[in-house]
Amino acid sequence: MRKWSPLIAVCLGTFLLLVDVTIVVVALPSIADKFGADYADLQWVLDGYALALAALLLGAGSLADRYGRRRTYLAGIGIFAISSLLCAVAPNEQALIAARVLQGIGGAAMFACTAALLNVTYQGRDRGVAFGVWGAVNGAAAAAGPLAGGLLTEHLGWRWVFLVNLPVCLVAVWFTVRGVTESKAPWGGRFDLPGTVTFTVAAAAVTYGLIRAGDAGWTDGVALAAFAAGAVALVAFLVAELRSDHPMLDLSLFKRVPFATLILAAFLTQAAAFGYLPFSTVWLQQVLRNGPVDAGLQGALPMAAASLVVGAVAGRFLQRVAPRWTVGLGLLLIAAGDLLQARLDADSTGEALIPGLIVVGVGVGCVLPSLSSAILGEVPRERSGMAGGALNTFRQLGFALGVAVFGTIFADHVSDGHGQPVAFADGLNATLLVAGGTALVAAVLVLIFVRPPAPARDLRPAESGDLTRV
Repeated sequence: MRKWSPLIAVCLGTFLLLVDVTIVVVALPSIADKFGADYADLQWVLDGYALALAALLLGAGSLADRYGRRRTYLAGIGIFAISSLLCAVAPNEQALIAARVLQGIGGAAMFACTAALLNVTYQGRDRGVAFGVWGAVNGAAAAAGPLAGGLLTEHLGWRWVFLVNLPVCLVAVWFTVRGVTESKAPWGGRFDLPGTVTFTVAAAAVTYGLIRAGDAGWTDGVALAAFAAGAVALVAFLVAELRSDHPMLDLSLFKRVPFATLILAAFLTQAAAFGYLPFSTVWLQQVLRNGPVDAGLQGALPMAAASLVVGAVAGRFLQRVAPRWTVGLGLLLIAAGDLLQARLDADSTGEALIPGLIVVGVGVGCVLPSLSSAILGEVPRERSGMAGGALNTFRQLGFALGVAVFGTIFADHVSDGHGQPVAFADGLNATLLVAGGTALVAAVLVLIFVRPPAPARDLRPAESGDLTRV
C-alpha cells in the first residue's frame, strides 16, 4: 500500500482540481439566486479560478523545482482547502470571487507538481501503471463533477460543493506526508516575477474588458481602458520574456509552426468545448426550471461520459495515429456537436442538448490526449516541462476567455429579448454557433499546419504536469 501512496495523493489532488470546474458550473444558478448575482458575477466565479491557475502555473512549476515538489504540493493543498472553506462561508459574490482566485493559486501549486511527482517516484512498468491510473482519474473526475454538483446543490445546498473538498484535502495531505519523498530539479528553478506579473495583468485585463463590455457595451470607457491595459501588459510580457535568461515561457518555441498551432488549438478547444456550459446550465435551471441534478445530467454529463469512454476504449489506438488527424478531426467533431446543439427554441427541452454534447465529448476524447503527446513531440526533451506547462496554461486561459466572450454574447441576446424564455434560447444558440465556428477554425489550422513530426524524441511525461480532461 505504501508503494502506491504517492499515486493516491496525486490522484486525489487531480480529482479535486477537475471536479471543481464542472461541480461549480452546475451550482451557478443557485449561487446567483442566493446573492442576486448577475451574469458578470457568475463569469468571475469561474474565471477568477481559471485565470489564477493559468497565470501562476508555469511560475509554480519553477518554484516546485527549486524548493521541492512535495513541499509545493502540500502548500497547494493547504491553500486549496482554506480557500474552499472561504468559498463555502462567503457572505456575498465579491467574497466568493476572491476566495475562488485564492483557490486557483492553490490549484496552480498542485497542478504544477502532479505529473512531476509521478515521474520521479515510479520507474519502468510501475510508471506506466501510475500514469494509466492517473489518466483514468482525469476522465472519472470530469464525468463525476456534474452529477456530484447536482446532488450536493439540490439536496444540501450550493455551499457543499466547496465543503466537500475539505475531507478530500485532508486525506490527500495524509497520503502525501506518508508516502511522497521530496524531489527537486538538479539545476533549481527560478521564479520569473516580471513574466508572471505581466502575464497575469494581461489576461485579467482582457477578461475584465470582455465581461465589462457585456454589461456596459463595447464603447464603454472602462472596457476600452481594460483592453488597452491588457495590450500594454502583453507587450511588456513579451519584452520581459525575450530579455530574461530564465523565462517562464521560452518564446522561441513558437517559431516551430506545429507547436504554435497546437498551442492555439488547445486554447480554442477549451473555449469551443467548455466555454458555453455555464450558460447551458442557466437555461436549463432558470428557464426550463430543471433542478441541479437534471441540469448536470442533461447539460454536462453526456459530454464528460462520452469523452471518458473514448479515452478508455480507443486511447491506445489514437496515440498511434498522426496528431494532425486525431486533433484536426476531433475538432471537427466538436464543431459539429456545438452546431447540433444550436437548434433551440422556446419549446425545446434539455434533451435537445444531449446528442450534440455526446458528439462534442467524442471530439474532446480524441483531441486532448493527442494534444499532450503531440506538443511534447514538437520540442526538445529539455523543454518538455515548459511545453507541458504552456499547454495547461493556454487551456485554462482558453476556458477563461471563452466564458467571458460567450457570456457577453449570451447576455446581449437575453437583454435584447427582455429576459423572455425565447431570448435565453436565442442567446445559447448564438454562443453555440460562435463556439462551433471557433472549433472549425482550429480544425482547419491544425489540418493545414501540423505535419508529421520529426524523428521520435524521448516523450517521457513532462515534469510540469498534464491534465487531459477539464
